[in-house]
Amino acid sequence: MTKDIFDVQEKIIIITGGLGQLGTQFTLALTERGAKVASFDLQSDEKEIAPTLRSWVGRDHLQLIRVDVTKKQSIQEGLQKVIGHWGIPDALINNAALDAAPQASAEENGPFENYPETAWDKTLEVNLKGTFLSCQIIGRRMAESGRGSIINVGSIYGTVSPDQRVYEYRHREGDFFYKPVAYSASKAGLLNLTRYLATYWADKNVRVNTVTFGGVLNQQDESFLENYCARVPMGRMARPDEYNGAIIFLLSDASSYMTGANLVIDGGWTAW
Repeated sequence: MTKDIFDVQEKIIIITGGLGQLGTQFTLALTERGAKVASFDLQSDEKEIAPTLRSWVGRDHLQLIRVDVTKKQSIQEGLQKVIGHWGIPDALINNAALDAAPQASAEENGPFENYPETAWDKTLEVNLKGTFLSCQIIGRRMAESGRGSIINVGSIYGTVSPDQRVYEYRHREGDFFYKPVAYSASKAGLLNLTRYLATYWADKNVRVNTVTFGGVLNQQDESFLENYCARVPMGRMARPDEYNGAIIFLLSDASSYMTGANLVIDGGWTAW
């Protein structure tokens, strides 16, 4: 029988931000394929998770562990729970991220010249420092064991600048919204963190790659959708489950010779 190179059965995988919109999708896709997933998230209340995940709670293929990725001790404690229950992880998906909500303060979503230092610090602490700490602590154990795959979840806005024209309709409504700078800066930082670690751990058989994703449907208002989709060659945003294939690919033997790469899945946004 031919081996399935996309097989992830029994792989031990940590996902930071595992209960968010994309984190939930990754968790479901992997557990359904027989992987053992530990969700590191500030949210760990079973009552608050997506209904599609609840059926997995209590089974041996899903752990919900409360972890703050900006705190080294919190990550270390979460990792020890995983190791104590299953063993050393095979993979880490750095998915936890912070972005300014559309309803955030006018200052936080206002012009660059007035962007608050506190907002900058908070975003980079989660998006960049959180990934750095997770790689340092969890990646180290994988390197010591001689195998592993790390996926850093990036964004088109870490590769190209946000197209502020997408948000101009809000100006006409009297709301001077700009996509903030910190998210872009943090996601751009992931690209070279990936390259650094890919070369640093190459001889330890730990592969490190970035996935650069475009926007995902999430009940956005119609004006935003119209403007955003007009900017995408494929004419639409991604469905929440459309990035699962890339995750499975990078965690499996199908990508065994791939490291230091940036896999772009954006409907063509960055091709224009």
